[in-house]
Amino acid sequence: MSATKILFLCHGNICRSPMAEFVMKELLRRAGRSDVEVESAALHTDEIGSDIHRGTRAKLQENGIPFSPRAAWLLTAEKASEYDLLVGMDDYNLADLRRLVRPEDLPKVRSLLSFAGSDRPIADPWYTGDFDATYEDVLRGCTALLAFVGQGGRK
Repeated sequence: MSATKILFLCHGNICRSPMAEFVMKELLRRAGRSDVEVESAALHTDEIGSDIHRGTRAKLQENGIPFSPRAAWLLTAEKASEYDLLVGMDDYNLADLRRLVRPEDLPKVRSLLSFAGSDRPIADPWYTGDFDATYEDVLRGCTALLAFVGQGGRK
């Protein structure tokens, strides 16, 4: 069986989605899971080519989450079809995803906190400045997502 492929998405791919990418990668590493691939991407062009936000880097460092330099990239409908789960951070991300993806890929679209049984969005620290709250929500969502894929969840 091929690896489960998860793509985290947010507006610009410099705060929330890369935070989720690196948190999830670390949770998977700690769980000894090599059967899940994780990436993140943008739904808008604002930050294409930019590395992760300094606030995200600082929060990951503070929590011992390894990360590497990266460049924000824009999701396309074609690329979306390569993933098993397309995980947005808020209602705007989900709406953008639903407009972008092919009809057959709509069942793959989920919000991160939905895995933790919540319909609350993950606030964008670009606007709130609160990377602590974002990290707590991302960790909660990724922990629940880890349990979901551990139970064989792909969609």
